[in-house]
Amino acid sequence: MLILALDTSSPCGSLAVLRDECIVGSISTWTDEPYSSRVFRHLEFLLHELGIRLDAFDLLTVATGPGSFTGLRVGLAAAKAWAEVNRKPLAAISALEAVAAQSRSAAQVLVPCTDARRGQVYFGIYRRRGALADARLIREGEERVATPEEFLSELKERQLGSEAVIVTPTPELISIAASAPAMPVERVSPILAPVAGQLGYLRAKRGELADALTLEANYVRRSDAELHWKGPRSS
Repeated sequence: MLILALDTSSPCGSLAVLRDECIVGSISTWTDEPYSSRVFRHLEFLLHELGIRLDAFDLLTVATGPGSFTGLRVGLAAAKAWAEVNRKPLAAISALEAVAAQSRSAAQVLVPCTDARRGQVYFGIYRRRGALADARLIREGEERVATPEEFLSELKERQLGSEAVIVTPTPELISIAASAPAMPVERVSPILAPVAGQLGYLRAKRGELADALTLEANYVRRSDAELHWKGPRSS
């Protein structure tokens, strides 16, 4: 199965091409230019280098957030359009799940955490189900946004203890909190498209595909427009 995976949720963003779970090629850059405006150049370059046409893919996989509002809108719009035009199946993967899936820890509970800007972090709680080699990640509750202090306080209240590990591309965000985490912190890569592609392949094998027409981004946090909107004035 030939897979194109796309992540525009973070500033570095990434694209990857996989054959089943094997990574054939990937591209990611980190510059001041928003990834949503350079993703199409990256796609053209990657397809040219690999000699692959866009309509040759068997599956499209996209990270649905949480992350950059503009990046997610552009990434999802592109993936949904490619899926519709080429009549290809689409797999939707949480960016936090792609972070958690990189963990090499044997812990049963994984707590992925990413930078949400504004002094906050996105986080979720995932529990492994099955043998470690082929375990599935099952999310417990909703993915959320909080300050690092609120995040660590909630983990302490849940009393996850030694069975859990915090998994993050930016452990420095956790270290700025007033109290040190009560569990180990594991650094992983911020480049998520290759992992999202592998998760998408497994999801496709299980028949867990997304509807390109109804798929929406998981923003977790409301946009500035929503936060500042006051509604119509009463006369």
